[in-house]
Amino acid sequence: MPYKLFIFAIKFKPKMKKLSILFLAFIAFSCQEKNNSDGPQLTATTLNVEDGTQVYLSVLGDKGSPEVIDTVSVNQNKFTIDLPTVDFQTLNFLRIENVQGNMLFINENEDLTAKVYKDSLRASKVNGGENNEVFNKYVSVLEEDANKMRALSQKYSNPEMLKDPKVMQEARAEQSKIQDESMQKRKEVIENNPNSLVSLLALSDMLNSKSIPSNEIKDLYSGLSDNVKNTSLGKQIKEALDKVSATAVGSKAPSFSGPNPEGKEIALEDVMGEVTIVDFWASWCKPCRVENPNIVKLYNKYHDKGLNIIGVSLDKNNAKDKWIKAIEDDGLTWPQISHLQYWKGPIASQYGIRSIPATYILDENGVIVAKDLRGDALENKVKELLEKA
Repeated sequence: MPYKLFIFAIKFKPKMKKLSILFLAFIAFSCQEKNNSDGPQLTATTLNVEDGTQVYLSVLGDKGSPEVIDTVSVNQNKFTIDLPTVDFQTLNFLRIENVQGNMLFINENEDLTAKVYKDSLRASKVNGGENNEVFNKYVSVLEEDANKMRALSQKYSNPEMLKDPKVMQEARAEQSKIQDESMQKRKEVIENNPNSLVSLLALSDMLNSKSIPSNEIKDLYSGLSDNVKNTSLGKQIKEALDKVSATAVGSKAPSFSGPNPEGKEIALEDVMGEVTIVDFWASWCKPCRVENPNIVKLYNKYHDKGLNIIGVSLDKNNAKDKWIKAIEDDGLTWPQISHLQYWKGPIASQYGIRSIPATYILDENGVIVAKDLRGDALENKVKELLEKA
């Protein structure tokens, strides 16, 4: 029962995942501590960070990637870094040289303080300003929910327990309750803070989780202030919401095409059946590989009755052999295509794919009638649609 904190585990997500805070630009010069600035400053104390260690300050750029704007050195377990004077809140990141991870904070023209623990950036915290307070409370809520999910996972860690249908049903009910409560907390953050960048982080989290309908997320987004919407992150989320709307249940599935393992171009229209499943997966995705036997069973049972499937792989450019081997090993006999561009593949981008496995179920007219169903729920939907056809 995996559970992801939005800022601490954005590894599997494409564009918005650039909030996973990987640095694409570095600067080669070093600025010493400045204590004579009239603008806002961040003053930090550090633990177990050697003198001379570089601290990099980045801001979330217009292209959705952190951009380094300044650097200072640690001196006697302290550093002070000047913050730009801004017209509105900005998302900023601190990276410590030779330390994995980043610290996220909000610049709102307030002096800030921080405690930086070299061995645990997650435990480190920036204080100061109204929105950093909102952010810190939000992170605490997420950590609390994650602890609940871990405790639940531990409670049902014995595989033998889950063989009992009643126990499995109980576990799913408890999981669903925690997730519903967590989503409600995010909604409250957004509704109570329409002029805060923290609300955008909560929206990003909700989008990635796919836990609530896209129209609800759009309603929450519409309630935000124009200042928030016009930030780089606000524009990214608007773009993501537009993509989600294009692939929402009830919409006509966007057309696409891609090369199969032999290099032949195959389009969605080429494989349409009475019911069609678009299956996003990858050879490196363990949950996908676990689910593949169920898809194979479903295909073998209903293909002659009108079910077609097209697989879209998110494998990497240097992993074509692994993709082909996974197709053979898992017995995927339906059409398979991939641009071998990982998360940046044009089809994944077109459909706004942020996590896999992801499935879209289309009716005979190519209209999306359901998404991301698994197991019995998927089979029941396919059966229902074929009986209507």
